Formats: sequence, structure tokens, C-alpha cells
Amino acid sequence: MEPGRPAPTRAWVTRLVVVGIVLAALNLRPAITSLGALLEEVRDGLGMSGTLAGLLTSVPPLCFALFGSQAPRLARRFGAGAVVCAGMAAIATGLLIRPFVGGTAGFLAATAFALMGIAVSNVLMPVIVKRWFPDRVGSMTGLYSMALALGTSLAAALTVPLTDALGGSWRTGLALWAVVAVVAVVPWLPLVRERGAEPAAPASAAPVSAAPASGARQEDPALRITHSRTAWALACFFGLQATAAYITMGWMPQIFRDAGVPAGEAGVLLAVTMAMGVPLAFVIPRVATRLPHQGPVVIVLGACGLAGYAGLYLAPAGGAWAWALLCGIANCAFPLALTMVGMRARSSVGVAKLSAFAQSTGYLISIPGPLLVGMLYQHSGGWGLPLALMAGLMVPQIAVGFLAGRDRTIEDEVAARAAA
Repeated sequence: MEPGRPAPTRAWVTRLVVVGIVLAALNLRPAITSLGALLEEVRDGLGMSGTLAGLLTSVPPLCFALFGSQAPRLARRFGAGAVVCAGMAAIATGLLIRPFVGGTAGFLAATAFALMGIAVSNVLMPVIVKRWFPDRVGSMTGLYSMALALGTSLAAALTVPLTDALGGSWRTGLALWAVVAVVAVVPWLPLVRERGAEPAAPASAAPVSAAPASGARQEDPALRITHSRTAWALACFFGLQATAAYITMGWMPQIFRDAGVPAGEAGVLLAVTMAMGVPLAFVIPRVATRLPHQGPVVIVLGACGLAGYAGLYLAPAGGAWAWALLCGIANCAFPLALTMVGMRARSSVGVAKLSAFAQSTGYLISIPGPLLVGMLYQHSGGWGLPLALMAGLMVPQIAVGFLAGRDRTIEDEVAARAAA
């Protein structure tokens, strides 16, 4: 940094962080939704059964749970920017090689490698937002969530037509998304050396929650997050919303295709579901940060999910667009969960631990969901039982989300339990 010019240099780095966050977010779901759009072709090409395809749709949460828990440790050692940069490179590599490695085992291994990069980036995005933009957690989380939803919907909508335009091979259609990941590596390269340089919250910045600060150590590395009821509620909420999201991304096109909807239109319907997150992912975090309790938002999103599942059971083809919209609104529980991660902890250390705990535990909770849907679909021959499972899981999601939305911080809960 040149003497006498710290402000312009810092402003340039901050703008680079914004660009990096947006491009990283664009790459956090195409590995999954592009596969969902071509799942039938991949199953035929690799000889997968319905149960094995259900296992494939369970791989994302498994990888997120296993690798996401290591993100805070890696960030402390190498810096958050370096870890996210490596994560984008892993996504690009995994997406490029997975269609061509040959066989189901190789496909799963390459998918897991790409998901490893997604996992660490998932956990560190709220941390980066908290460190660089402590007074704009809601708006920056909204921008990140909006970009994530945009990447999700674009992959769902464009994978089938791009595959057809390039010769019809599902292998080419899946590998295309590696290009977007390569682009996302670029803005993070200068930030690799920004280890430890992230700006701290300004002294005048108000805490993200109105809870009192007494009794909580702001940067306590020994924070026992498992002693917080809010942390557990948020982890369960994260896990149940992830269950619904990955079932939707993995199986919704197949639900529509089995109802007689053409493959291209089924992909577009999934894209509509994901695209609902583009405007709502920006609005919901901003609304949530202005509410003392986020429970009412949880209830509204859950009700939309229940209505969407009912429609998919009663008239999957006739009301396809309406059900896609309702399920898309319900999927906006994800940006709400990310926002609550930033609101339920006071410091960047607390946010890092809460983000890793909520996401890792939550993704573990979500692993059985897509697999169970695949098993129920294969053995029942229809979508009645899988949709009943999805609707049944929405009820506890609403309950734990309501608890996670209460105005309190994990630091205060842990301190209160220690003092008791």
C-alpha cells in the first residue's frame, strides 16, 4: 500500500471482494442443478438405478457436512480468501473431469471434489461478509444469495438447450459449467495475500442483534457453540431447508417429466423455481435484519412449500408453473438461514463457528432426504409417498426456524449457561 493513498487502495480491494463474492456465489449450485436437469440421461449413460440416483443427489449435503466443518480451520491457517480461491479451482476441476472419467465411481469422485470446493466456500461466505461489511450484513448477504440463486436457475434453464446445441451429449452439457468456475478464480487471486487484512467491525457499528453484550467475550476462541440452543435450532432449520432444496434440485424435473412435461420445459420449470431466489434472496435478508424476530418469515415460506407440494401431488402438469413458483418461494429459506447466521453471533469468530456448525450439522441432517425420495420413488412407482415425506418434513422446519429466529446471540446463551 502506497504511503498517503490507503483509502483508494482499500476501496479497490473492497470492490474486488464484492466481485469475488458475486462470482463465487454464481458457482455454488450449477454442479447440482445442471445434473438435475440431465439426471435421466446420466442415469441411462452410467446405468444407475433409482436408488443409486437418490444416493447421487445425497452426495452434495454429505460433502458439505464433511468438508464444510474444516473451513474455519483452513481459513485460520491460510486466510479466507486463499481458501475460497482454492475452492473455486476445485469446482472448476471437478466439473471439467466428472463427465469423462468413466463409470459411476469416477463420476461420484469428481462430483465430490467439486462439492468440496463448494463446501468450504459455503461456510466462508457469511464470514467474509461479516468481516468486510459488518454494517451491511443484510444487504451483502442478499447480494450473495441473489447471485447464488441466479447461478442455480441459469444452470437449470440452460443445461438442456446448451447440451442440444452442442450435439446432445450430456457429458458436454455438464462440463460446460467448468468455464464459469474458472472465471470465478480470477478475482480471488489478489486476495490470497489478504490473509489477516480483513477490516474489523468499526467501533461505532452496532451489534447485529439487540441482545445485551454483557457476559460475552467478543473473540473467544473457546466458544462452546454446542451449548447454545439457538445454534442447534439454526442447524436443524438449515438441515431441513437443505433437505427440501436438494430434493427439489435433484428430483423436481423428474416429477414434471413423469407427468408428461417435456424435458426442456421441465428444466425451465426448475429454473423458475430457482429464479424465485434472485429477487427474494435480496429482499428477504434485508427484511429479516429489520425484524426483531424472523419467525413470521419462516412461517410464510413454509406455508408456500406445503401448498407447492400439494399442487405437485394433485395436478403436477396442469398447475406446473404455479407449483414451481411456490416451491421457489419456499426455497428462499436458505438466504434467511444465512442471514440468521450473521445475526445470531456478535463477532466474526462467532459467525465462523456458527456458520460451520449450522451448515455442517445441517447438511448431515439433510443427507437421508434425497436418498429416501429415490427409494420411495423406485419402490412405489409414483410420487405420492415422496411428496408426503417432503410435506411432513416442512412442519418441523417451520418449528425450529421459528425458534432460531428469536432475538438472541450464541455468545450470550453460552455465557448464561456457563454462569448457571
